[in-house]
Amino acid sequence: MSEIVDVEVPTVGESITEVQLGTWLKAEGDWVENGEDLVEIETEKASVQLPAPVAGFLQDIAKQEEDFAEVGEVIAKIRVAPKPAGGGETGGGDSASSSSGESSSETAGQSGASDPAATTASFVMPAAQRLLDENGLSASDVPATGPGGRLLKEDVQKFIDAGGKAKPAKSPAATETKAVAAPPKPQSTLMTGGGDRSEEVKPLSMLRRTIASRLVTAQQTAALLTTFNEIDMSPVMALRKKYKDAFLQKHGVKLGFMSFFAKASVEALRRFPAVNAEIRDDSAIYRNYHDIGIAIGGGKGLVVPILRNTEMMSFAEIEWTIADFAKQASENRLQAEDLIGGTFTISNGGVYGSLLSTPIVNPPQSGILGLHSIQERPVAIDGKVEIRPMMYVALTYDHRIVDGREAVGFLRTIKEVIEDPARLFLEL
Repeated sequence: MSEIVDVEVPTVGESITEVQLGTWLKAEGDWVENGEDLVEIETEKASVQLPAPVAGFLQDIAKQEEDFAEVGEVIAKIRVAPKPAGGGETGGGDSASSSSGESSSETAGQSGASDPAATTASFVMPAAQRLLDENGLSASDVPATGPGGRLLKEDVQKFIDAGGKAKPAKSPAATETKAVAAPPKPQSTLMTGGGDRSEEVKPLSMLRRTIASRLVTAQQTAALLTTFNEIDMSPVMALRKKYKDAFLQKHGVKLGFMSFFAKASVEALRRFPAVNAEIRDDSAIYRNYHDIGIAIGGGKGLVVPILRNTEMMSFAEIEWTIADFAKQASENRLQAEDLIGGTFTISNGGVYGSLLSTPIVNPPQSGILGLHSIQERPVAIDGKVEIRPMMYVALTYDHRIVDGREAVGFLRTIKEVIEDPARLFLEL
């Protein structure tokens, strides 16, 4: 008899006792290699992939996507076995394979397209169910290609686009009579709506829970204020345009604006160390290093990985590290240690088109710099009106430790450095 090995939720952090399952990367019956990723697991700090403990066939998946599981809980099993001859990936038995094949072939025949990976749906996603209802289809009509036999919205849309139809329940004559007798469907307008008014309840992800908790904590415990300024981006844009090709050729990464703002922030933090400090109990902790968090939109939401010792990094190192963080975030591969710590944060809402905002401090930090979109605006230069690319910047700070004078001075330093980048190299 083959050995059965449990797939358990591993320990992913000292204080983490519960995780949320993401997408299953393998389906029941698939043969998996030892160490091959099985499923994405989301914690309150990051998303990680759970590898297979042994090689064999995956079976008995007990938790589905968005389900919660305790650390140490069994979420699936693996039947230890060598890889099937011929490189086959499934081992569910001849009868199951035959049945699945017949079902897939029958459905594919109706849609006019063959999909060897399709199976009968074991679970219908809510979005797919709505599309089925709108088109008078049932889950049995459409082949499912999602992990674990899930029927996805894309499966239904593909079936409809291919001309697939529901199995006829009435004679053509009856259908024709009904179609003639039915009154025309009124067109939807802004007043009548006509959209789907159903509701869908989804649990908050672990990451979203943490973000919500920390932001509410910041609002309740800190005395937050925001000050604003605007920056003429012409000098940096000209410098970037002049050297971007040479920079890319030498360092293998594009020269962006974030490296300039990260370096400008280091200079401002040196001049106003209170913005780099934190309140701990009845003490103020001043740091002589600058670990700057860069807010990045990831696959599961906003994450803030940390640039450690930014004061010691070159422009190329900053750009390369940010690009690597962005890639890992899009693939949900950031580790908890990438997000822990940080003495200051930079958030660029401008990439989403934000013109002005008031960012919220990430506790226990005392400040966050908000960047925004660049827009050409008329400004007075030496008594003349000129059109310049301008950016609004905002600093939200904890007034318990940072005075208004320091906050305004901090933003003035950012403005001076960005409008005259030579200061970065001359240390002025």
